[in-house]
Amino acid sequence: MGKKGKAARLRAEALLRAQQEEEARLERERLYRELVERLEAKYEGERESELAQYNSLAQKFLSAKQWKMDYREQAKWEHYLSCDGTPDPTVPQEINTFMSLWCDEQDQDVQLVMEKGEVVLHLIEKLEFLLLETAPEDITDEKQEQYLQVILQLQDLLHQKYNDATQSLLKIASMYEDSESGNMHTVLKDKNVTFCLWANLKMKVRYKDHVFQEAGHAFELPLSLALSSVAVRVLYTRYDHVSPLWVQCQGLPRQEGAATLESAEQPQDTGQGSAEEEEEGTEEPSVPAAEKTGSKGRKKSSASLKETSNNKDDIKETQEETEKNSENLEEPSQEEEAPLQEEPAGGEEAPRVVDLEQLVPVGGVFHISVLRLPPQAQDVGDWIMVELLDVGLEEYPYSPGKAEDGTQEAVQITLRLPDNVIYFKVPVLARWDPAGQWWRTDGISKITYEAEKKSITFSMGGFSTVALLQDAHLNLPYQAWELHPTGVDEGLFTVTAVFATIQIQIKDNQCMLSSVVVEEEEVLSHITGKWMSPLALRAALKRAGVNIFPGEHSPKYVPVPRKGALAEVRAYEQMALLAAAFAFAHSKWNGEAGPEQVVFKVSEHLTAGSAKGNHWSLLMFDGEKVQHLKLTETSEAFSEEVQEESEFHSTLYHMVKESASNEAMEKVERAGCMFIDSVYQLLLATRVLAFS
Repeated sequence: MGKKGKAARLRAEALLRAQQEEEARLERERLYRELVERLEAKYEGERESELAQYNSLAQKFLSAKQWKMDYREQAKWEHYLSCDGTPDPTVPQEINTFMSLWCDEQDQDVQLVMEKGEVVLHLIEKLEFLLLETAPEDITDEKQEQYLQVILQLQDLLHQKYNDATQSLLKIASMYEDSESGNMHTVLKDKNVTFCLWANLKMKVRYKDHVFQEAGHAFELPLSLALSSVAVRVLYTRYDHVSPLWVQCQGLPRQEGAATLESAEQPQDTGQGSAEEEEEGTEEPSVPAAEKTGSKGRKKSSASLKETSNNKDDIKETQEETEKNSENLEEPSQEEEAPLQEEPAGGEEAPRVVDLEQLVPVGGVFHISVLRLPPQAQDVGDWIMVELLDVGLEEYPYSPGKAEDGTQEAVQITLRLPDNVIYFKVPVLARWDPAGQWWRTDGISKITYEAEKKSITFSMGGFSTVALLQDAHLNLPYQAWELHPTGVDEGLFTVTAVFATIQIQIKDNQCMLSSVVVEEEEVLSHITGKWMSPLALRAALKRAGVNIFPGEHSPKYVPVPRKGALAEVRAYEQMALLAAAFAFAHSKWNGEAGPEQVVFKVSEHLTAGSAKGNHWSLLMFDGEKVQHLKLTETSEAFSEEVQEESEFHSTLYHMVKESASNEAMEKVERAGCMFIDSVYQLLLATRVLAFS
């Protein structure tokens, strides 16, 4: 046979093979369509009975809700019987009496305020947690507003008491003057507050700077202040009672006015409220005390604590109820915004306003004030005389002048940062603007951040309350996550974020931070190994700078594919119900699936060890139908093809039941309602299916 004939034969054979392959492909597709049709028909026929069985199991969510309600009532009764002198902050008569009596107390020293302040902080936290935990249908708008106003009043009263104690101490500053400099200085500390005060009694230029050795803070005054009768206070609070309430209680979406989800979809929203609110917030605080944070300017943000789906304790049995239950998971379109917003101003420089949806204060607040020194006591014979002025703590009216080199005078500040906070990147230093009720970055210069020494040095034209801010989303998206049981009503939840790996143990209604590893080093020893509620653990991690809890506006700042609320919330609910006997983990195919579907790994897990050696199955769930995928993590491309000998089901429970052991399903049936609820709260708070 010649070359031409051989070539023709090869072409014919190739064409025949192609035709056969195409016919085989079409036949496979036909058979697969028929299989899917049979599976769909069986799924529709069994759907009602499967949902009835599932709803019976899901009653455990309602049991958990009832348990928490009973627990709160029991706690109220035990508090009533204890008669320990502390008020119930939910009872107006008690809390009003407490605030009124404390307000009337005079001449308290700083140490007493610190001790009483710990009680006040506990009352505030109690109200905040109550607002976060209570389902919307279980609390009226009037009660919500009542609790919010009490929080603001307690915050303002606490700060005013520190001002009163500062004034009392300054009146007798000359009694504590330093033998070397002739000036007065003191540092008082507890676990919540560091109080530093320096009084310029001698007004000598050579003592224009001072270091608070016990605290690590320092300052250097310009010449004009060094020659003035002033005092400098650096009041560090581990808490933030300056920012709007929706920032202080992070994780709660801000709801202002007739708030709807549409407000989250406005890219021009800077986190500072509407223009009308900004205009109202421009009033100066009425109290002349140094850097007093008035509730008047913050009332507009109180509505932010209106309860939302972030603390859903009950499971909804219909699609409509579930969608309502997960309203805050309906994500706005992804759109990048700069963390600082340019605001128009009539002055020389437009203020650089911080976008609090992206940047949040971490590590507390530093109230830095220059104060007018009151008249000092004088020894006159056998008498000690002092001029009494009918004014409270006064800020010194300082306006920066010109230095010798012609530049504007500046105050240089050095702050020692808290040891129990992690800054994964160089933090943003901002000052509080009480007129605009926002954080600003203008007016601060010559910033030097020393991570190893945990200090920051900067210059300002005046004195302000300052804070260090960190990107709330720098640990997102997650690199991986895994949840597996470790015992009876016990589990381990591991989240691998961008900068840290976090392990959380779960037992009944409690959680414990097992470890936080950053660059192969365990950190945050002050909160590891302590059992607390999921909500308390969430707050503790955020205070420590480890924010792995997406907020309402996070999709604007984190580049992840959108996931539908129905599939996501129902997946968390059903994963929690199975968590007593099954392990779940991240799948790289989750991002490849459609917006209405979530993909994750699942495996039966009956031992206390790690789930790394498990035989994983890949499940795809859209909230109404779950299917076992044929592909694996090592497959070359994503495919929705169903695993052989598998079926469609209405719930994860019925899907895993196909191949699960009797022992595993019995453990699921026996699982405690509070363990299930704790797992669900952690999954909903981290949103691992949407941000990984």
